[in-house]
Amino acid sequence: MSRPLIGLSTYREDARWGVWDQKADLLPTVYARSIEAAGGVPVLLPPTMPYAAAATSVVARLDALVISGGADVSPAAYGEEPHERTAAWRDDRDAWELALLDAADTTGLPVLGVCRGMQVMAVHAGGVLEQHVPDVVGHERHSPGADAFGSTSVSVAPDSRLASLIGPTGVVHCHHHQSVREHPGFTAAAWSDEGLLEAMEAPGERLCVAVQWHPEMAADAGLFAALVEAAAAR
Repeated sequence: MSRPLIGLSTYREDARWGVWDQKADLLPTVYARSIEAAGGVPVLLPPTMPYAAAATSVVARLDALVISGGADVSPAAYGEEPHERTAAWRDDRDAWELALLDAADTTGLPVLGVCRGMQVMAVHAGGVLEQHVPDVVGHERHSPGADAFGSTSVSVAPDSRLASLIGPTGVVHCHHHQSVREHPGFTAAAWSDEGLLEAMEAPGERLCVAVQWHPEMAADAGLFAALVEAAAAR
């Protein structure tokens, strides 16, 4: 039996390795390892123009899609002015991932959103983001700084698909200063102790789940295993 192909959206950033110092299409290896461990084949998806046509072509060849973590989403994508702490958004990546989600919706492709990916999925649905979480919760434990991950306790809605995958509660790894405020078409699925939305899912048979945390950074195989299983079932 062939292993399902799982697309992973990627960064396009200045990078240094060996003797090279130039633009690179990249993603932390732990994403691909998580897909591999769950039985899938990871396929990296750098921003590709023309976005709509490229997304339609690649999604037709995929069995599932991960919208990965990364930089802030441009506030222009949801009709707001930038907060003073909103920075470093990538218009090319925003446009690419929104096009990928258009194509995934058309074909019914299983989708998992991770951190920024949850935010992109909410914006794609017409939602709005909280641009700086400390303004809402009064602390910076969701993003301690630099490359450190915070630890957040989450409570999962008992009747949700997410609960069947990871259980009713958990301590998760997070690294975000933005979050989802509005998520039309999605059902809230998990919250932090302060009541901050930590996960959402689409109703229906299709697996379309997004989490604000980073499941690839911990022993949270349930989400990736479920995605690969849904991909194989197609």
